[in-house]
Amino acid sequence: MVPKPKVQKLLLDYFVIYKALTPVFMDTSTERHYTFAFYNLENLFDTVDDPHTLDDDFTETSDRKWNEKRFRKKIKKLGSVIQQIGYEEIGFPPVLVGVAEVENNYVLEQLVHSKFLKQKEYGIVHFESPDERGIDTALLYRKKYCTVLNAKAHPVYLETETGERDYTRDILCAKLELEGHPFYVLVNHWPSRRAGVKETAPKRMVVAKKNIAIVKNITAENPDARIVLMGDFNDDPESESVQHLVANGFYNPMELLLTHESGSLSHKGAWNLFDQLLVSHNFMKPYKNPFAFEEASIFNKRHLTEYEGRRKGNPFRTFLGRRYAGGFSDHFPIFVRFSMNG
Repeated sequence: MVPKPKVQKLLLDYFVIYKALTPVFMDTSTERHYTFAFYNLENLFDTVDDPHTLDDDFTETSDRKWNEKRFRKKIKKLGSVIQQIGYEEIGFPPVLVGVAEVENNYVLEQLVHSKFLKQKEYGIVHFESPDERGIDTALLYRKKYCTVLNAKAHPVYLETETGERDYTRDILCAKLELEGHPFYVLVNHWPSRRAGVKETAPKRMVVAKKNIAIVKNITAENPDARIVLMGDFNDDPESESVQHLVANGFYNPMELLLTHESGSLSHKGAWNLFDQLLVSHNFMKPYKNPFAFEEASIFNKRHLTEYEGRRKGNPFRTFLGRRYAGGFSDHFPIFVRFSMNG
């Protein structure tokens, strides 16, 4: 395994975090543009052993040596990234950020009150899920701009080959309001491919269908409801599970972003775009649309990448296998820009 070059560690820890990012990004946009983002935070665990979950790898006594110093370092780095998402485009940090792989409400509180986010006043929507590792999804929202009207966690029922329940992440569904316009957000983290792509594909299809069932319940009450589906789908835009969402009334602006040279994560030298955000078609109306979709992007700035070696250009992650690398996450964030016209 190629060791992390010292020069990258120095540049990232000193220059990027403590120098280039010391001025907190303020709200400078004078136009009514907003970004929604999604970010898989790569195992944002606290350091305390939870006897009810499989979190033993992220304690001070584990071979990963996950301690308070490393936890605080990761919190600061993640906060520095979140405040930058979409800033170059609109001069404004995201009003919504869906996140995955967070252990509990405590780590979320530490994140939103960290150096680079505390002035942004993010609120938290979070429910504990039955996932065996104890990782959940959550939604961060800027309280100055968004109001949460209601929220609910929808459990997903999966079975193992022996017929026992296979516990996974819930689907978080929140109804919010932005500038007086209500909309819904479903935050997802679908079952992984660890046991094989084909072998695990049916599980992801179950979760895709559960999303559509939730959507149909929403539209049964309000046929014109605006709905956003976001998350780490562990499938690419062309995968059958994601195409099921498209076939049931959603536009996927991420489809053109996956190339041989670009994605939101890389595995064995190949890019994937598991992190996606889809919108209901009423976001696409060319007229009389007060809440219009504009553009989708991957936030893959150079300081979030490996600088050298065979992984050059890949996300600079916290761990390489079981070895601490000190980076941000094994995923890049993704985001979508909207404009308010009414």
